[in-house]
Amino acid sequence: MLTRREMLRTSAAVATTIAIPRIAGAQEAKGFTLPKLPYAVEALEPSIDAETMTIHHTKHHQAYVDNLNKALVGQPEWLSKPIEEVVANYKKLPEAIQPAVRNNGGGHLNHSWFWQMMAKPGTGGEPKGELLKAIDASFGTLDGFKKEFLNAGLTQFGSGWAWLVVGKEKPLAIAKTPNQDSPLMDGGKVLLGCDVWEHAYYLKYRNLRAKYLEAWFAVVNWNFVAELHAKK
Repeated sequence: MLTRREMLRTSAAVATTIAIPRIAGAQEAKGFTLPKLPYAVEALEPSIDAETMTIHHTKHHQAYVDNLNKALVGQPEWLSKPIEEVVANYKKLPEAIQPAVRNNGGGHLNHSWFWQMMAKPGTGGEPKGELLKAIDASFGTLDGFKKEFLNAGLTQFGSGWAWLVVGKEKPLAIAKTPNQDSPLMDGGKVLLGCDVWEHAYYLKYRNLRAKYLEAWFAVVNWNFVAELHAKK
């Protein structure tokens, strides 16, 4: 069994070898940059421990940013676009760099959203108003939504994400994507997302993804979700 030091070393190594979002503070003229966390690294404890948050943000997310910039070196005009536009239109790029932009652009956007979709316990508000009405109309109750969302995160095979998106037949819908794919790539409108890659939870929860997902719900930033829903 790996020691804690070996696990950290392995996590860092994986982050730096990953093949090559309009997010405030996330880009400059010369390319994309790592956005700052909207809270201290320990703010989401006990749901998300400070050690995992630090590695996840400064190693994994930073790797996506660095590799995205490398992939777009020959496409300077794309380095100045909002990351949402890059991700939604990556198939317009030369075929040779599409996989790198898909993986790393998606990783940058998804994580830039993810940090904002969480808040210090007791500060993220709760579903209410139009958002709550949409949840009730789509899932029956808030508990019904939570059950479906957690199931999506638990049944996503391998690495990926669970999402709450604007629906087509109902106001809202649940989706899941592999790797760093985003619903935005298929025209979807994201309201909430949970990272179910092992690097998001393995230091604290080991192989217990269900336990991580349950704990994660305590730090959902419903105020931010409501803002996105109001702009849908």
